[in-house]
Amino acid sequence: MSDIPDTTPSDTSGLPDAVAELVEDLAALTPSERMDLLQELADDLPAPPDRLQGDPGFERVEECQSPVHVLARVEEGVVRLYVDAPPSAAATRALAAILHEAVDGAPLERVLGLPADLPLRLGLGGTVSPLRLGGMAGMLGRVQRQLASA
Repeated sequence: MSDIPDTTPSDTSGLPDAVAELVEDLAALTPSERMDLLQELADDLPAPPDRLQGDPGFERVEECQSPVHVLARVEEGVVRLYVDAPPSAAATRALAAILHEAVDGAPLERVLGLPADLPLRLGLGGTVSPLRLGGMAGMLGRVQRQLASA
């Protein structure tokens, strides 16, 4: 638990439909149910494909306590996001899975336009620590920078 109050977000504008729906779903759950959903999301985060093992484009997200690496590319006209995060970092993996949902398969312009405060809009302040939300902000920032410089 954290010192950030567990508030219900009210602004889902600018968020992809799937993420806006997730924000609404999270707001309707009890803290215990939120933790269960986050664990499911963590379990569902896809591993990077073998062909990307050792790819120098993977960038360490220093804001994360756990060793998390991200790689974002435009492939076949849409953004593809690859995240390498340890299985033991369930909360971080869950936040990475939410980011993956927002980014993977989306048009470049939509990803570059995602709001920097996306982690705060999730309404998870009373469920995950501010450090983990900062880690998600770091992931988003790296993804957008990688794509903008590509």
